[in-house]
Amino acid sequence: MDSIRIKQVDEVKISRYILKYTLEDWNNIVESDAVIVGAGPSGMTAAYYLAKAGLKTVVFERRLSFGGGIGGGAMQFHKLVIETPADEVLKEFGISLTKAEEGVYIVDSAEFMAKLASKAIDAGAKIIHGISVDDVIFRENPLRVAGVAVEWTGTQMSGLHVDPLFISSKAVVDATGHDAEVISVASRKVPELQISIPGEKSAYSSIAEELVVENSGKVVPGLYAAGMAVCEIKALPRMGPIFGAMVLSGKKVAEDIIRDLSNT
Repeated sequence: MDSIRIKQVDEVKISRYILKYTLEDWNNIVESDAVIVGAGPSGMTAAYYLAKAGLKTVVFERRLSFGGGIGGGAMQFHKLVIETPADEVLKEFGISLTKAEEGVYIVDSAEFMAKLASKAIDAGAKIIHGISVDDVIFRENPLRVAGVAVEWTGTQMSGLHVDPLFISSKAVVDATGHDAEVISVASRKVPELQISIPGEKSAYSSIAEELVVENSGKVVPGLYAAGMAVCEIKALPRMGPIFGAMVLSGKKVAEDIIRDLSNT
């Protein structure tokens, strides 16, 4: 085997390249069309459809990985359940489906995560890991959510007090899961928005899927709920390791945002 000559790049150049191109990205996303908080199934699905429609879309994920609840699945088993009509969305993403019965399919969790992320990125969405959304930006006349305040997750974990950066956005999607973190902070800190959060109910899978999709969408002007965050703010039952509602919820939220922004 011939020897391989690797391009020599010194440490200073490495740092300069990282800083230059990272800051170019951040300078671009400080004014976005859509900010999605959480790179789980609903968040990445929404990101795909929003970016595909030509909207400048950024996803902030507090962890250093994609997938949200996908990887944990059912007690960390690596197969998940998807039902009709969500299978059509997964086919669009190129995700393999194994038929379990009529209208019910099995997917591999690793493929599910990887291809959701890949398609969202290929569509033009920017996904940034290790970022937590600490607060929202709001405006009056009319009252609305107008963006988010972000900081490094590692900073929060260390207990340091650091002021955030602000990201302006025409639409903010809470796809943070069971705790509905963005909606919760907006409810607490901007009481004028009059957001109620009754909390999710216990499991009732057979009805929860349709209820989540039906109730996904705008919470207040500028702020939307997708995925399990919908259960938290609408007192809906949880459904467990069946993920059809998650992708359909993300698609519905994206469609709602596209329609709302086209009317402004």
